[in-house]
Amino acid sequence: MNEIGRLNGDDIKKLNKFISEVCKLIDKKQTKKAEKKLIKRSKTPNYFVREYLGNNLVKCDNREEMEKIANNMLDHKMYGVRATALFYLYLIYDEQPKKIFEILEKTYDTVPWEAETIINDMWKKFPHLMKEKMLLWVESDSEKKRALSFHGMENIASQDTNYILDFISKTIDDESIEVQKKITHILTQVVRVNPIVVFPYVREWLLKADDKSIKTIWVSMKKLANIVVQRNRRNRSQELVRLTQQTIDDWKHDENEKVAEMGGKLSRIVHRK
Repeated sequence: MNEIGRLNGDDIKKLNKFISEVCKLIDKKQTKKAEKKLIKRSKTPNYFVREYLGNNLVKCDNREEMEKIANNMLDHKMYGVRATALFYLYLIYDEQPKKIFEILEKTYDTVPWEAETIINDMWKKFPHLMKEKMLLWVESDSEKKRALSFHGMENIASQDTNYILDFISKTIDDESIEVQKKITHILTQVVRVNPIVVFPYVREWLLKADDKSIKTIWVSMKKLANIVVQRNRRNRSQELVRLTQQTIDDWKHDENEKVAEMGGKLSRIVHRK
């Protein structure tokens, strides 16, 4: 089985056989042996193997014992073992979002890639709860937690633009580079779907911005300006082009120095020959 890459038919057959063996050991009350066997197989750099194992261990009838094994694996020193366990626990609690958050609180830093996958999925399935929880995460002392609070938020960009913009307003001055990158990403995403709402917010941020937040805004707006002038039209709409150009022209003549300077820099991108 490959160290990386997607699974083929033979890989899946081997994994199904392996899962069946683990489940039989648990049924025979040989839990420690099953755990040892599963840990050994989970020590893989292949994301797809870990995902398949975690998602298909739900076939084990003795959920109570399997859950104990998974919780033990969450504390293992090897990343792949922790990741396999997280996939399993997420699947068995997929309709209990509060329980999932309890697990994410313990794993967002120790299993970051898989935690990102789950957080993105949670925005699709439980947006109201995510809005509530991420407002807490963004106040965390942990830089990683604050950055993760933005992950997957683009899933509600068209339904609740104002929530996202109010969220960014709380964090626009964050000194973390990782948080600034997340702000740039989500701002670029949300402006594509609702530019008429976004631009007034951005102007308000500029009025109060320090050098660091101005840089964050500049990176986002520069990316947007380049989208407007690109020849490939797939990533842009006529409304986005029109409103962006209009906003930049307005900003160029704004009475506020910061806004006018931003407008001038963006205008040089949009109107370049």
